[in-house]
Amino acid sequence: MAVLNGRATRRAVRPKTMQTAITEAEEKRYAELQQMALDFARQGETETLAAMLRHGLPANLADAKGNSLLMLASYNGHLETTRMLLEGGAAADGRNDRGQTPLGGAAFQGYEQIVTLLLEHGADIDADNGGGMTPLMFAAMFGRGKVVEQLRARGASLQQRNRLGMSAGFILRVSRWVARLLQRLRLESTKFP
Repeated sequence: MAVLNGRATRRAVRPKTMQTAITEAEEKRYAELQQMALDFARQGETETLAAMLRHGLPANLADAKGNSLLMLASYNGHLETTRMLLEGGAAADGRNDRGQTPLGGAAFQGYEQIVTLLLEHGADIDADNGGGMTPLMFAAMFGRGKVVEQLRARGASLQQRNRLGMSAGFILRVSRWVARLLQRLRLESTKFP
């Protein structure tokens, strides 16, 4: 008996947990399978990866840097692999060790269809991907105009600021100005004296 708030109570009896011993060889093989799965996500090997998930591989498996299967598939532009992982329970907003999300990576790369898919599965459109950078900011900074328009059409904030105090709207304006300047310089360089 234990005393809790002045009353005698019975202590809960905890069941003993079952211990499962695995050999070093089994542990090594499982680590190899995990690495294979990460490579399959990176390479877009949808069917093979789907079979591994059906046999118990966690949908949110991540590498040593926190990059999940979904992060690797979406960042590398594999639409069907991304779809399969999302439908298999992968977290749409799973972050890596740098705080980056699959949506931030897809916006950075300019993958419009993957951006759409991630948003349809609940990805945070204004997620801080490290240093206050949002998917919209990444798309703007790297000249992914179609993704910028896509995110804007879906309500991405222009007011959110990064750690330097720059708003998404400011980054968008600057990136458009730089694009026009570069276009003008390219046109100037094609003229002959």
